[in-house]
Amino acid sequence: KHQGIRAGLVWDKQIAHLIRQHNNANVIVLPARFITNDQAVEFVEEFLATDFEGGRHQRRIEKIPVKACNRQ
Repeated sequence: KHQGIRAGLVWDKQIAHLIRQHNNANVIVLPARFITNDQAVEFVEEFLATDFEGGRHQRRIEKIPVKACNRQ
């Protein structure tokens, strides 16, 4: 876990929508071995077109512990 990164694994259009709407994901993870290029484009378009809902979802996100990334 890294501060500001919320990734979600997407295997269909509904999941692409929900990881953005409910989890405010800002990184989409696609299983290239299991989806087609056309599906990948469809999922990314859905992800980018979806807004974060906020409210109770925001309160839950604020409870997620974050490990600091200290590189030296």
